[in-house]
Amino acid sequence: MSATARLLQTHVPSSELRVLSASGQLGYGIPAAAFEAGIARQPHFIGCDMGSIDPGPYYLGSGQMAAPQATVRRDLEMVLCAARKLDVPLIIGSAGTAGAAPHLAATVQIVREIAAQHRLSFRLARISSDLSAQDMADALAQGRLKPIGPMPQPTREELLSCKHIVGQCGCETVAQALRMQPDVIIAGRACDTAIFAALPQLLGYDFALALHMAKIIECTSLCCTPGGRDAMLATLSSDGFVLESMNPALRATPASVAAHALYEQADPHSVREPEGTLLLRDARYEALDERRTRVHGARFEPMDKPTLKVEAAAAVGERVVLIAGATDSTLLKVLPQVLNDVEQKVRALVPGAWSRYAHIYGQGAVRPLPAHLQTAHEVGLVIEFIAPDQDTALAAASVYKQNLLHHGYPGRVSTAGNIAFAFTPSELRANTAYKFVLYHELMGERLGEMFKVEMQEIDGSIR
Repeated sequence: MSATARLLQTHVPSSELRVLSASGQLGYGIPAAAFEAGIARQPHFIGCDMGSIDPGPYYLGSGQMAAPQATVRRDLEMVLCAARKLDVPLIIGSAGTAGAAPHLAATVQIVREIAAQHRLSFRLARISSDLSAQDMADALAQGRLKPIGPMPQPTREELLSCKHIVGQCGCETVAQALRMQPDVIIAGRACDTAIFAALPQLLGYDFALALHMAKIIECTSLCCTPGGRDAMLATLSSDGFVLESMNPALRATPASVAAHALYEQADPHSVREPEGTLLLRDARYEALDERRTRVHGARFEPMDKPTLKVEAAAAVGERVVLIAGATDSTLLKVLPQVLNDVEQKVRALVPGAWSRYAHIYGQGAVRPLPAHLQTAHEVGLVIEFIAPDQDTALAAASVYKQNLLHHGYPGRVSTAGNIAFAFTPSELRANTAYKFVLYHELMGERLGEMFKVEMQEIDGSIR
């Protein structure tokens, strides 16, 4: 009998359910002592978020993982071996960073290798989150794609150019996989909350409580004082849940836990999910002691027509970067204009469809700064050049660098040395540049029919 089958058959929601969140983004190192302390508490299941769109469009567009493969393997080995030793379900979401087909395949392959190394045998459910570019183009034409925030609406051509388009599957899809009674679930792009809320919902716990718990623990001990990346244990009951970091130095206080409602949320009182909205205005946070907090009172409001968050990225060219600094106060007063003037010179010298993007740290590279807050002493320059091929981007960067070094501007004292470069060569090749094409809500789809769930038997005893 699989770990999930046994839990579904024997566990009752009137008893407590212990949920261990092992990693807020698997692949960046799981603190071992806290994880082992969590395992000693005999959790009923282990969950791990493995990805995010936060690292930008490159990983979704390229199909590469953001985390180093060595630490990805180490983290996967820790959670897989622990789950199999306890014989409890392991649920991993947003495989390989962005959760597209190559990320999912790479993650499953590492799991297979670990299983062979440790002679582990188990049932694996694999959830594919990939969507068809043609289907998304049709949805665009039908008016069923709504931008999230200031995201522009893509063209049909841009959509069709995307190699990887993913939908963020929710609890409904993870529950579908759980009904197949696996020991391990590895999902492509997934809602962070689905990793931790789907199984409690299936067991009969209040969905609002389970979802609120999931929202907090998916980041492990980030909700604590001080915040950390250590494993987090949630104990769910019929009328609330208790939060405790497995690092004894970290405290889950009512204030720190309640403040987590602001994490990645424009409105701390409501959290949108594919199936509806989690309402937190009536949630209550009570200290059990100096390290643990009990939470209750959340409500869930289902939507008549569920929506799905969809993400896609497309290549825009090859990138080369210059990194430099400037301390000449006269230059700093006119720096944006100087950078534009140098670009016009270089366009006459380097033909081709290249673009220049300057980020002036100290004058508003991170966010716009009013003039009185801009530094008059020193700035850092990150200037990127993007072109259809890297040779053109490199040529533009090299010629731009040389012209910038000797460009004349009003009040200049020296004909050289007004710009300092941190490296030699100062032109740094920086991979293919990507942009987000989709960061949208998809409307009018049946969520239960969108994603493919496959069951595989992993037999690590076979060499």
